[in-house]
Amino acid sequence: YTTTRKGGISPSPYDSLNIANHVNDTPENVEKNRAALSSVLKLPASPLWLQQTHSTQVVNSQDWHEGIEADAIYANQTNHVCAIMTADCLPLLLSNASGTEIAAIHAGWRGLADGIIEKTLAQFDAAAEHIYAWLGPAIGPEKFEVGLDVYEAFLSHDPMAEVAFQQSDDSHFLADIYQLARLRLRQHGVSQLFGGNYCTMTDASRFFSYRRNGETGRMVSLIWISDK
Repeated sequence: YTTTRKGGISPSPYDSLNIANHVNDTPENVEKNRAALSSVLKLPASPLWLQQTHSTQVVNSQDWHEGIEADAIYANQTNHVCAIMTADCLPLLLSNASGTEIAAIHAGWRGLADGIIEKTLAQFDAAAEHIYAWLGPAIGPEKFEVGLDVYEAFLSHDPMAEVAFQQSDDSHFLADIYQLARLRLRQHGVSQLFGGNYCTMTDASRFFSYRRNGETGRMVSLIWISDK
């Protein structure tokens, strides 16, 4: 599941289903929003929240603890609810074909460039051709303006990444974060790709966007293995 900004109790600029406790929304609002989310989705357990830092750190759900810093979480146990918060960065959900291994990735440009996808895929026992990937709501290719540093970070890893950039002036580019993620996934054998057709920045009624608003809430993308 991926939430939108609708359905919670937080006031502007976090209106209304903000689930992040690090954005100056009141703790009471966040807890009520999280409780409502758990109730509506009938979650089997509380989500395993991460302290996301744009790293390439991947944690196994069995090693999770409160406050752990990581930007991806892998699970092969039932009822371990993997959770990633975003508000422009790409939420990426993975599952093997049999549904016995899953992962959730927070893929901002830095994590993508540094190898967060590769490090998460390395946790799977399943072969890459048996892994499915879903790309959740992120900033779209017509709004994600970046500098030379981002462009060079991706091209230094793979010159083919140039197809995901459109130059706007001497030092700026429009980047397609969906395409950059797809390139990395396909390079490592994952071809079952889904999603990747929203823009959090332009769709203000449904999505939080840090680049659009600065002070704003966060959506959450969730995946778990049910024991039912």
